[in-house]
Amino acid sequence: MITVNTSVAHLAGALNKPVWILSRYDGCWRWLYRGGDSSPWYPNARLFRQTRVGEWDDVIKEVAGALQVQLARRPSKLAP
Repeated sequence: MITVNTSVAHLAGALNKPVWILSRYDGCWRWLYRGGDSSPWYPNARLFRQTRVGEWDDVIKEVAGALQVQLARRPSKLAP
């Protein structure tokens, strides 16, 4: 799950499903204001934070890169 919605993120986290949360620059209080990309509550959650106010381009690029890495790790369904 990739989301900016905290209710969806909490539901996925509570179900122990992988969830990537796109977070604004000033940090949402739900994810604490500390740096880093992990959540103290959900081990399968990853935070992607803005580096500048109102700028989402870098966040989207980071998510796209991380998604490519995840897809490359998956076994191919076309393999014999």
